[in-house]
Amino acid sequence: MTRDDRTRRIVLLSTGGTIASRWQGTGYAADAPGDDVLATAALPEGIAVEVVDLFNVNSSRMTTRRQLTLLRAVHETLADPGVDGIVITHGTDTLEETAFLLDLHHDDPRPVVLTGAQRPLGTADGDGPGNLCDALQVAASVRGLGVLIAFDGLVHAARGTVKTQTLTVDAFSDPSEQPLGKVGFSQVHIQRLPDRSTPLPLPKAAYAAEDAPGEPYETLPRVDIVTHHSDGDPLLLNAAVAAGAQGVVLVATGAGNATPEIAAAVADAVAQGVLVAVTTRVPAGPVAEIYTGGGAVDLVAAGALLTGTLRAGQARIALLSAILAETDPARRAEALRPLLDGPVRPEPALAAGGSRFAG
Repeated sequence: MTRDDRTRRIVLLSTGGTIASRWQGTGYAADAPGDDVLATAALPEGIAVEVVDLFNVNSSRMTTRRQLTLLRAVHETLADPGVDGIVITHGTDTLEETAFLLDLHHDDPRPVVLTGAQRPLGTADGDGPGNLCDALQVAASVRGLGVLIAFDGLVHAARGTVKTQTLTVDAFSDPSEQPLGKVGFSQVHIQRLPDRSTPLPLPKAAYAAEDAPGEPYETLPRVDIVTHHSDGDPLLLNAAVAAGAQGVVLVATGAGNATPEIAAAVADAVAQGVLVAVTTRVPAGPVAEIYTGGGAVDLVAAGALLTGTLRAGQARIALLSAILAETDPARRAEALRPLLDGPVRPEPALAAGGSRFAG
């Protein structure tokens, strides 16, 4: 398809992260406004950018409240039919969680593209300017692909994409799947369709998230992550339940295995209305019902749900979204299932000006 001559209007939502970080005397921290970040990047031809500074934090400080504030900002921005797409600058530490949350609630053909940097603002070898330029190009070029991540010349689906490198510039990948595409020479090349679940409506909590900044974090659902290991026991899982967790992600070993004692603790938690999901600490591949003796067979029998190829951070977001969507604990498991499976694929009318689709 050929690009038309219309200027694409892209809104940049700035949230901080390394891409906005400068030296503070003892280390780097996010403090640069979005205009400063945008000024470092070359603007693709035919794009006009409007900057909104939403907040400015290292993404290790991300909270559910901030993520819901961002979710609402995305929906309010797309309420303007003149907006062609959104780019979000975000720290890399929790970008995968925020991207997946946005994708679970994204019901609009216009793209939302997250990007960031592994090297701070203003460094000679900084990757932020290139990543931001690519993200703007993607936001101006594609439609119908949901929420995306543009990083190091690649385009990733929100679902399944995680941070796989702590420091190098090729920070993100989906260990169980190939990238959606790539960016090069002012062209976006999309090579496959993303797996997406049917979008959820905007949760009511998103409307209160920004309006009540003084309220304690505990007013939002607590969802915890507990990791199994050699000598692992139910202590931390039980502690999460005792602390009021409405959902727990169990990071199991192998294909989703723990111990009989942990399986019994899962059954107790489920009986108390806690939503439990099982992922694995292995980087790639799905969890599966293969083993008993505390394995996934027993964990599922105890009431836990398996997360497929979703890893811990995104599995937690799926639980959070299911809990926000369904007030009745007895119905939350059914609300969670389609978020874990993600079988819905978009229609193949994906590309708009400047993009090539070969799927």
